[in-house]
Amino acid sequence: VSARLHTGTGDNVLIGGFIVNGADSKKVIVRALGPSLTSYGVAGALADPVVELHDRTGAIIASNDNWKDTQQSQIVATNLAPHDDHESAIVITLAPGPYTAIARGVSNTSGVVLLEIYDLDPSANARLGNVSARGYVDLGDNVLIGGAILGAGNGGVNLVVARALGPSLRSFGVQNVMQNPVLELHNQQGTLLDSNDNWKDGNQQAIR
Repeated sequence: VSARLHTGTGDNVLIGGFIVNGADSKKVIVRALGPSLTSYGVAGALADPVVELHDRTGAIIASNDNWKDTQQSQIVATNLAPHDDHESAIVITLAPGPYTAIARGVSNTSGVVLLEIYDLDPSANARLGNVSARGYVDLGDNVLIGGAILGAGNGGVNLVVARALGPSLRSFGVQNVMQNPVLELHNQQGTLLDSNDNWKDGNQQAIR
């Protein structure tokens, strides 16, 4: 699962949340990519991203600036090592519970960053659930883009719900919330599969 955004400073950094559900611990790799995005035609990529991982209390349990500085051998062994030395990665085994990953720029720099979480132990009796991303959404290429890869579910079908929340964030003390978010779902070719502005206008019964 991933999220891409033009990360800023202060409260406008890219924040990713996820929950490890199940009885077992889950081994994951968390990456923050910036410079290598330019090879995909992304303009304004963050030159030097930093990634932090927080537990349910908000405490930082792991952080990384340049991936080769720590855990280099473990990261290489995952076959998911970043392509640029200035990008960040953390390999960690997490007990069940909620976690937050934050991607920001070194020395309060800003730019487009990709925050990713990969499951390194799919056979464990645990899964990543309730994945989310929060950030300051702008215009053009600086909207919030979330990505996910789905494995085969029962009968080859996965039932998911995707939400874009704005006004309700005020109740959690978030400032400058988006007043009227719009959500689009695209396939791997970029084709628009579905979209929604106000949730009651669409599949209200299924969403409930």
